[in-house]
Amino acid sequence: MPEKSKIMNPYLGGALSGLLAVASVWITGKFFGASTTFVRAAGFIENTVIPALTTRMEYYTKEAPVVDWQWMFVVGVLIGSLIASLTTRSFKLQAVPDKWRERFGPSAVKRGLGAFCGGAIAIFGARLADGCPSGHGLSGVMQLSLSSVVALVCFFAGGIIVSRVIYGGRRRS
Repeated sequence: MPEKSKIMNPYLGGALSGLLAVASVWITGKFFGASTTFVRAAGFIENTVIPALTTRMEYYTKEAPVVDWQWMFVVGVLIGSLIASLTTRSFKLQAVPDKWRERFGPSAVKRGLGAFCGGAIAIFGARLADGCPSGHGLSGVMQLSLSSVVALVCFFAGGIIVSRVIYGGRRRS
């Protein structure tokens, strides 16, 4: 029988995230954030395929799409998540998560479309709010930014409402 997975204490995880955010600002002068990376990734791909189109876009004329520290931050989050899931023995490779399967069935295509649409809505909201939950939640709140507190409350409220709608508001014991 496989060993039961260990779960990290959420208070320890939060404290470590806070210390990492402070160390990031202290060492590099950069605050956490990730949503700009995905916009730059789209521009980077577009610049590789159709450079003439990218050069005409005002957004990319101000800031050329390049691999920068935020790219490395996102890659680090992916690698760190993988390491954490492997060390806690909670890693599970599956196309359709159990919760999704219970509510919507086993279709990987339906799950993929749902994830793509949800991601598109999330990145649109992050760009509209001028930052993502990690940017507002970790960096903005760390600077005592009132707009970040409001944005973070809206992110959480939206997440709770959407999860209740999608998963039917059932509580598990």
